Amino acid sequence: MHYLLLIYDCDRPEPEEPDFSAALARVNAFADECRRRGAFVAGHPLQGEHTATTVSVRDGKTLITDGPFPETHEHLGGVYVLDCRDLDEALELAALCPMAALGTVEVRPIAGVPGLDHRPTSGA
Repeated sequence: MHYLLLIYDCDRPEPEEPDFSAALARVNAFADECRRRGAFVAGHPLQGEHTATTVSVRDGKTLITDGPFPETHEHLGGVYVLDCRDLDEALELAALCPMAALGTVEVRPIAGVPGLDHRPTSGA
């Protein structure tokens, strides 16, 4: 079963900051543990919320707003996709994620929808 770990409210150091190397080592160790267990599918940090653009369509009109969804109190900082045997393993790995000590990690199962085509682009 695939699970999405959504990383909220954890400011990460930039490469030029002194804490960057230690933070990078912790994140890489977490990804290595997920790989060791055969659970790692993907992981991606996101650029800051100031780079977000929100799109909605109402009554056939597209509305584009700078920034994240306006009612969001937390910012989404990154995601992991893990293939875990069950929710217990996904929660265990979420607790090992170093960002859980800085912000929060939401764990959600990825829905299996019959007939939904999410194949990557050819050559990707």
